[in-house]
Amino acid sequence: MTGIFTRCFMAVKEMKILYEVYDGLYINLTNRCPCACAFCIRKHTDHVGQGNYSLWLEHEPDYDEIVNAFRKVNLNKYSEAVFCGFGEPTEALDMLLETARFIKNGFPELPLRINTNGLGNLINGRDITPLFRGLIDRISISLNTPDEVDYYNLVKPRFGVKSFNAMLDFAEKAKLYVPEVTMTTVETTITKKQEEECRMICGKIGVRYRIRPLE
Repeated sequence: MTGIFTRCFMAVKEMKILYEVYDGLYINLTNRCPCACAFCIRKHTDHVGQGNYSLWLEHEPDYDEIVNAFRKVNLNKYSEAVFCGFGEPTEALDMLLETARFIKNGFPELPLRINTNGLGNLINGRDITPLFRGLIDRISISLNTPDEVDYYNLVKPRFGVKSFNAMLDFAEKAKLYVPEVTMTTVETTITKKQEEECRMICGKIGVRYRIRPLE
């Protein structure tokens, strides 16, 4: 009986392309991700905050589906739009860029942010950061830890140990094209000493450091 109830409950959940977090509008483009982070929210829930919806996409939305979703919301009420869902946004790079152009054409004053693991260059096999020029205002990159071996053990990227330095290189390149670049760690997942080491890494690269709360 419980299994039947669970399946019925899940069936009525709405697939979400757009969802709200505080005063931001978040854009859910893909569930693909090259990482399996130990602290990933996907291990515990299928949504963020309150509401009867799922961030697990039935399929990756096409451009028309995304535009139709935007037509149902008032962008004037949001402080920013954020590419961040239940996957790594740069896995759907072409759709990310198309969506960013759509927003900038209609709402040029609305800041656009990407929340990313910073592995977009590995994912796409080339340096994608120049594509963000004039489209993306902010990038938040998950640094997670100051050590490449610890990073691999914590994040478990499919690209192996080289992922850490690739992520740092992505951050350094991104700041050439994106006005605001931030690197983050998650509170309680590393020591205070490691947090200070992360702060030094960010200072060396020339980007902002932020410790974000554990969800």
